[in-house]
Amino acid sequence: MMNFPEITGLSFSVLLLFSVLLVKFIVTRFSDPRPLHYFRFYCQRLSDKVNNSSNSQNQQHIAGLVAILVTLSPLLVILWLFEAFIEVPWLWQGLLLYLALGSLSLGETSLSVAKALAAQQKYLARETLTPWLLRDTRQLSPMGLAKACIESQLLHHCAQLFTVSFFFLIGGGLAAIAYRLLLEMHFSWNVKRQRFLHFGQSADQLVKILQWLPVRLFVLLLLLFTSGKNLVLFTRLLRPYFFRLNNDLLIYCFALTLGIKLGGVASYDQQKLRRPAFNDPGRQPEPADIIHAGKRIKQLSVICSFFLLFTVVLLLAMPKV
Repeated sequence: MMNFPEITGLSFSVLLLFSVLLVKFIVTRFSDPRPLHYFRFYCQRLSDKVNNSSNSQNQQHIAGLVAILVTLSPLLVILWLFEAFIEVPWLWQGLLLYLALGSLSLGETSLSVAKALAAQQKYLARETLTPWLLRDTRQLSPMGLAKACIESQLLHHCAQLFTVSFFFLIGGGLAAIAYRLLLEMHFSWNVKRQRFLHFGQSADQLVKILQWLPVRLFVLLLLLFTSGKNLVLFTRLLRPYFFRLNNDLLIYCFALTLGIKLGGVASYDQQKLRRPAFNDPGRQPEPADIIHAGKRIKQLSVICSFFLLFTVVLLLAMPKV
């Protein structure tokens, strides 16, 4: 009788990750539920209560840190204790991962934006894209909408899919949902908005620290599989950004691989924020670049999938000592 290898450890986590991604992909074909939007609503109401703009900058900063501790600590403790009562551990892990993963429908949304811009339907493109963006879109030109859409695809995939998967593989469902809840706090109290400039600093810094390694892994994969003969040149250009605690490295790398300009001035709550501009020699983004960006991201996702599956096969094929 044939003996099948026991699936445990990393192999189990990888197979569960693919299973949950498949379930989420199927579910989003019919609807796009976002259960953590209720948590973001809670964060917004919490900030209304405790974020007082008349307080000093230090007091606002402390209030933001306390809000994180008061919210996350009991939630994570409850989830950790509740796991002991679950008879099917993989089902619980899968549920936590499902909640932690971001939406898989942004690719289709981006395609709709590209088609609307190509047909010169600026209003339709803006209304389709606005729910996915924090920045103001009313004054954006077609080029600005294309740039915002490309950046949104990239940051969403890296933060809510790639990084969530990374934490799930190294720490399980609890690590993935802890990161995602903190990310939702960061979105709710984003420091790019003036009223959260100090209150949201703690969430902003914690998210940047947690994302630092996954972002660099993502950039490494981009360089290896999409830069071609420009690998050495791109590496030299990106080197000064490697140790910065932000997403500049990621956006710059994507701008280089697509040959376009990204970054630059953006408006939040009707206030312009001057951000670094990346790849000045490149051309301005066009609607076709939105499609190219989506293809690059899908290509990288397929490569990561094959790499993980290959790792699982190797682990299962190794003789047990």
